[in-house]
This record gives sequence, C-alpha cells and structure tokens, in this order.
Amino acid sequence: MKLLQMCDDTPASVTPESTVGDAIRLMLDHRVGAVAVVDAEQRVSGIFTERDVLRKVALSGRDPNTIAIAELMTTPVELATTDTTAGEALNAMIDSHFRHLPIVDGQGRLLGMLSVRNLLQARIDDLTHELDCIEQYANDSSGG
Repeated sequence: MKLLQMCDDTPASVTPESTVGDAIRLMLDHRVGAVAVVDAEQRVSGIFTERDVLRKVALSGRDPNTIAIAELMTTPVELATTDTTAGEALNAMIDSHFRHLPIVDGQGRLLGMLSVRNLLQARIDDLTHELDCIEQYANDSSGG
C-alpha cells in the first residue's frame, strides 16, 4: 500500500502567519496530532505538533492566540515522498523520535500527513486479511 493511501483524506495545514491557537484548534477539529505549516504555494516550511504545544506553549504563560506559528514550528522538517516506502517512513520516525511525517511532491508541496497510527493501522489491516485467508484455507481444507 502506498503512503498516501494510508493518510487521512485531507492533511491539516496552516500558514506561517497563523497563530498557535489556530493550529491547536485545527488539530482538535481534525482529531490529529500535527499540522503542516505551508507557504502560499503549499510547500512545507515547518510542522507543529502536540509535543510542540507541551514543550513550547503549555507552561510559557503566553497566549497561544498571539503567537505566530512560525515562531514555534519545528523546522527543518523531515519529509517523505510518494516513492518512500512504509518501512522507510517508519524507520525515519523511530530513528528521529517523531510521530508525524509530511508527504510531499517533487516541489515540496504537501500531499498528505502520515502518522505512526496510520502505519500501524495499515499493518493491522494486512495481518487481519492474512489471518482471514489462512482461516478460510483451513476451513476449506478440512471440509473434505
């Protein structure tokens, strides 16, 4: 299965001028743990995650509605392409200790946001299908 097929339908994204509050509301509305920060051409310039909220905002005493996302976004961002395999994506996420990986086209434009949850769900679906096939084969073989 291709990485884009594993992603949610529409990746959540904000612009560098958006506020941290905007990004948090978008994450809550979309029920995701990260938003891509994209420029006017939809090229990924950063990422803002739940971890950023905890580390950079939660105890700062600052109003999230007054902080530009460009100030607190994580950059540079490790990116995947449509040629990246699921194994390569998972290895990158594990090696670098992050849970979200933007998928971009050849010009760096956002196509999707992959999460560890997406990868795990795809693997569970594969294993469930394999188990169903084995059970069906066993039932057909024992039936006579």
